[in-house]
Amino acid sequence: MTSVPPHGIRAPMFLGGPHAEALHPALARLGFDATVGSADYGVVSAIKLCRSVIIKGMEALAVESLLAARRYGVEKEVLASLAVTFPGFDWGRQADYFWRRVVQHGRRRAEEMREAAITVSDAGGSPHMAGATAEVQSWMAVLRMQGVFGAAGNDAGWRELADAIDGARTQAERAAKS
Repeated sequence: MTSVPPHGIRAPMFLGGPHAEALHPALARLGFDATVGSADYGVVSAIKLCRSVIIKGMEALAVESLLAARRYGVEKEVLASLAVTFPGFDWGRQADYFWRRVVQHGRRRAEEMREAAITVSDAGGSPHMAGATAEVQSWMAVLRMQGVFGAAGNDAGWRELADAIDGARTQAERAAKS
């Protein structure tokens, strides 16, 4: 239910299905932080996918908003405004984390968000955010596959990653004019 690093096997997980209760003691003995979510199929998956709409959606919003803010030269003001609206939330540090996660896991997360969109739709909702989040995650995965982030290390900040996108865009525009 969260990223595995830095938790390792202590990353919280929900168990689901008719055998979840029987599996729980064995996982606990091994050191896993497992909780039985439901004996019914699908309940734990619904928890995970509904949660993902928010988590992956926040990441996608940060990518989209901060890329535009960087291009306009207003990222400092945007982050300061967010800090006022959400006091105690370190937006600079969190933005770095969000961006790195999307760059690293965009392909897998895009697929997860497509599944989340189906889950929202099956519940009678309109999966606008889940679908848009899948598009942002997929776009970042394509950029990574194209090598856009190749020079940026695993600890790159969001600004460096945004600048890599702009560098690739500028290079493509120059090539199109040639």
